[in-house]
Amino acid sequence: MDKVSTVSEAVAQLYNTYPFPPEPFLDRPPPGYNWRWHWQAAYSFCSGHKPNRDHVRVLDAGCGTGVGTEYLVHLNPKAEVLGIDLSDRAIATARERCRRSAAARVDFQALSLYAADQLPGQFDWINCVGVLHHLPDPIRGIQSLAAKLAPGGIFHIFVYAALGRWEINLMQQAIALLQGPKRGDYRDGVTLGRQLFASLPDTNRLKRREQERWSLENQRDECFADMYLHPQEVDYTIDTLFELIDASGLQFVGFSNPAYWNLERLLGNQPDLLARVAPLNERQRYRLIELLDPEITHYEFFLAKPPLGHSNWNDDDTLLQAKPERHPCMEGWPSRSIFDCDYRIVDLSEAEYDFLQACEAASGQETVEYLLRSHPLPLETVRSLQRRQLILLSTSGQS
Repeated sequence: MDKVSTVSEAVAQLYNTYPFPPEPFLDRPPPGYNWRWHWQAAYSFCSGHKPNRDHVRVLDAGCGTGVGTEYLVHLNPKAEVLGIDLSDRAIATARERCRRSAAARVDFQALSLYAADQLPGQFDWINCVGVLHHLPDPIRGIQSLAAKLAPGGIFHIFVYAALGRWEINLMQQAIALLQGPKRGDYRDGVTLGRQLFASLPDTNRLKRREQERWSLENQRDECFADMYLHPQEVDYTIDTLFELIDASGLQFVGFSNPAYWNLERLLGNQPDLLARVAPLNERQRYRLIELLDPEITHYEFFLAKPPLGHSNWNDDDTLLQAKPERHPCMEGWPSRSIFDCDYRIVDLSEAEYDFLQACEAASGQETVEYLLRSHPLPLETVRSLQRRQLILLSTSGQS
């Protein structure tokens, strides 16, 4: 048996022992939203404008027990969704989860990411959360999936970051060392790992990190095993991350938490420091950020297969002819105080609130120019609403 097959078998055994994620069945649509799993919101983030169709094919690659898949189905009522995973037990759980919440238009298949070429057709949107870093050959995995992405399609990815997971990696190695020949016995590993944490002094750095960051979710053995016992894990830095991205042959669109990757967050308005930053290219700036603030535990980002047009709305005439709609991922509406797509509190001005109400009433049928006649707002504020993911804009002639 080759290395890839051996590791894949070990990974399948882990998730057959501890299906992941371990979220309970809800017997109803899941609450809330993750805009990264909402087609209109995700596509608009990548392109700057609303997609011209909602009947899309979606692949949830490495779907596990179907927690994300269930959201993809319920948040995108016109999409056709397929989930694939190595673990038969996880696939069975995903099917039951979606059946009990009446998530239709979804199918599941036990399949390795490496074998994505066996799937018919192409996909407009691929979702791959927490999977590539568990492959023995992540480059082969991302290339396999990239080949199934339709032209103009988007690819949402989540992988681990090395600097913020330093303590986790040390504990993984410690448990593996103590397990010795019993490595691969995941129930023994959970028992051993919990004994280790209980025995370490309260001042121990590994124990403090676990208690401060992870202990709540790691009360569940499934989560503890996924974090500390995984037989295969690749943790990335910016440099190695972009090696993976470059190997995919796809276009890097951006991190889905762009505020984190803004150097002014760390350096403020220090002219001398910002002058030194100026010669750095984009990737060097990202690397500087993670070196100065090594708390990040994962990278979440979008790739795209050209051609994916992009609207920046800098031209006034173009913006005036766009058709705005209220962003679909928003909590607490209608109110001037809402939660935005990232569940951050946003306090709208009275004029912004009135304009958003007008957008909702118009249902995307009227232009910015038309709405501004009765709900005046500076064009720069309209741009701000779009950048803050509070409205979606359709391009001229788009239905």
